[in-house]
Amino acid sequence: MTTILRTAWRVLTLRFDEEDHRSLGWGHLAFGLACTWIVGMGRYWDNPRVEWLQKLGVGSVAYVFVLSAFLWLIVWPLLRERVSFRRLLTYVTLTAPPAILYAIPVERFMSLDDAIAANTWLLGIVAAWRVAMWVVYLARIGDLGVWRLIVVMLLPLCLIVAALAALNLEQVVFRIMAGVEEHERSPADGAYLVLLILTYLAVYAFPVLAAAYLWFVGRDVWQRRRAKRSSEE
Repeated sequence: MTTILRTAWRVLTLRFDEEDHRSLGWGHLAFGLACTWIVGMGRYWDNPRVEWLQKLGVGSVAYVFVLSAFLWLIVWPLLRERVSFRRLLTYVTLTAPPAILYAIPVERFMSLDDAIAANTWLLGIVAAWRVAMWVVYLARIGDLGVWRLIVVMLLPLCLIVAALAALNLEQVVFRIMAGVEEHERSPADGAYLVLLILTYLAVYAFPVLAAAYLWFVGRDVWQRRRAKRSSEE
């Protein structure tokens, strides 16, 4: 257990390296899933607008599998043997603990406007922290280079932001677009406004990132085929 906690701490403090990646085992995955489950319950425990499965943390556990599969499909064409789905899933679960900040019931001791501002800041902190951990993962397990790293980092983020807005999980984003009435406001509205802004940015950035990604993947395929033909001659 000490080794698992040490690795989890190194993930959270952005000191994760290739040796830590090789050491990720089933114990790390079990610990990470437990963290995901706990913070999933904490995220929604005082929100009356979500389904009971989300309050039980089931949605967060299911989401982490979907997210990991999506990220693996993005990185595999460029990293191949350097990344496995199980290890990537394990790493993603170990990035869950910062989301416990969402469980702070700021609306209990702040005015509505202050709670909206506080939740927005908490969203920004957690999002930036998780992006930093994703960058560390990409930088430490593979030699992608600067431009590939930027594309592989941003492409899934753009798609995730757009998907969250499209799903409209808590039925707030599109009400903000239309104008939220005073009686409809909630402490989470600031976070969803941020999501709305990020969605617009993601929509415009996605075509450029997708084109760059396809270029890198296509060039890698061509270079591997060329190397194979050279070795056969």
